[in-house]
Amino acid sequence: MLIWVILFSGIAVGLFWYARHQPFPEHGNIAGSIFLLTALVLYIASEAPRSTAGTLPGSPVPPVIAIILGGWFTIIGGYHMGRTQRDVIVAPFSGIILVSGIFGLVTLDWTEQTTAEQIGNFILASIFVLLEIYLLFRGLVVGIQGITWSKSGLRQLERGLILGERGAISHFERSWDMEDPALSAMAHAALALIHKSNGDTEKYETHINRLERFGGWESVDPSWLDVINTRLHGNAILDSSE
Repeated sequence: MLIWVILFSGIAVGLFWYARHQPFPEHGNIAGSIFLLTALVLYIASEAPRSTAGTLPGSPVPPVIAIILGGWFTIIGGYHMGRTQRDVIVAPFSGIILVSGIFGLVTLDWTEQTTAEQIGNFILASIFVLLEIYLLFRGLVVGIQGITWSKSGLRQLERGLILGERGAISHFERSWDMEDPALSAMAHAALALIHKSNGDTEKYETHINRLERFGGWESVDPSWLDVINTRLHGNAILDSSE
């Protein structure tokens, strides 16, 4: 039981840590909170004065819980990774719990299984291991797309959080995309307008010059400029570090 407590706790800590560096940290924080709560419940159950069937060695309860929670958050994380592009850490971290649960369940009575059952379980577990390798590569190696930082920058701007490590400026500064010049132009345009609103002429000129490399203001969709201007004039400037 203790190993499952350590696993859930470790994954929760990893999610909390990486969520701090994500454009949309709430996804990692929610998954981390659920896993940490699960670890706490398992620990309390293991330390209870009267043992139950679920806390005895060889019980299928912990791996089943790992499969259910790990599978659920892997699906949610995969959706955000592939469709909304709002998160890249929930799927790979949850996948570790899912794979651990599968291995823990199929090996409970390994010595009593027939050769065919062992081969089938091995193939099943191997498929999920390959899936987890893909999720780790897609989430932690490829990382966050520029469009995601652009979306989060717009959200921070809407909230009035402009300055600081979690402010809109910091987010837009990470939204470059070498393969998508239009996205880079949008980022420079947003930064130019923000610095102009803040009265920072030097940085305004810097981003104007960089914007010219992508075709100037004409290369940016007017609706994007309208959105930025609306957010700037509709919110007070706040520092996200305060």
